[in-house]
Amino acid sequence: MSSSLTVRYFAGARAAANGVSAEPAEATSLDELTQLLSDRHGERLAMVLKSASFLVDGLTCHDRRAPLPTGATIDVLPPFAGG
Repeated sequence: MSSSLTVRYFAGARAAANGVSAEPAEATSLDELTQLLSDRHGERLAMVLKSASFLVDGLTCHDRRAPLPTGATIDVLPPFAGG
């Protein structure tokens, strides 16, 4: 069953999502979410998502297969210059 999520985009991820800063999504894991967002916004965002970091309710999540909690806020953080 999919979880209702809020996805927030920052910096280059926002630009790659056509300027969208936040939007709702339904997904059970980050893997599923990245596929959904790639399908929704296209190859430019897909490339950013491959190297992006994700915060789930403010906590870094490295396991893209971990279940996402219903109602979570997912922050998409692209790699930043300088580190």
